[in-house]
Amino acid sequence: MKRPKDAVIQTGVTTKGNRRVQPPGSAGAETTRQRFLAVGTANVADVLDIMGYFDQGLSSEFSPYPANGEKLAGWAYTIRGQMTPYALEGGDPEKMKACQGITPGQVTVWSGDGEGICYIGELIAFGMKERGCVGALIDGGVRDIRLMAEHKFPVFARYRTPIQSLTRWKVNSWQVPVSIGGATSKCVTVHPGDFILGDEDGVIVIPSQMAVTVLAEAEALTEKERQIRADLKAGLTLAGALEKYGHV
Repeated sequence: MKRPKDAVIQTGVTTKGNRRVQPPGSAGAETTRQRFLAVGTANVADVLDIMGYFDQGLSSEFSPYPANGEKLAGWAYTIRGQMTPYALEGGDPEKMKACQGITPGQVTVWSGDGEGICYIGELIAFGMKERGCVGALIDGGVRDIRLMAEHKFPVFARYRTPIQSLTRWKVNSWQVPVSIGGATSKCVTVHPGDFILGDEDGVIVIPSQMAVTVLAEAEALTEKERQIRADLKAGLTLAGALEKYGHV
């Protein structure tokens, strides 16, 4: 679904009507992020459906590494690259420049046409974390998984691989819209400043101008489901729960 015309991306800050959405690093942003950590992707997906955003879930190819890893929650900082043969000496300076722009509360979203190689390893992850990065979503490979887990750095990726990106893949742009494979559509466009939420059920992208509203509705749905569980435990039937709550 196309994002509404009045949603304007400006380095992670969005405006909808007269409402300005908190960017990462602003007062209250960490509180918002912590609230997102307390709701599940399933309830967020249900809320987005109700609001008419039907294709925000990412492909089931994306998994947490390690499998029991930390939950992912933060504002998207996008980094894009491509397969490009180059000399080993000198590395990928554009990747270093891209990482310099990260601010606290952001999730780096890595996109590109790489296959069989990792986009980042533990040292890049550690360097990003030192800048306040709270995790990574990688449309490609990851390595050094055990070490990232020791740093408590959440990672969702399409695959794991020990093969480095040097000489094979390099960064060419950042903080631009990127396309990532979707669950119910060919791709989901991630804009800088969108909110990324990932847990054991998968990963979902919340358009930045909807994040505050979606969060409040997801919290309300989470509480409703708590009440439904209590009623079911007390003997209410599923049919009765559907009639009472309009949701099961």
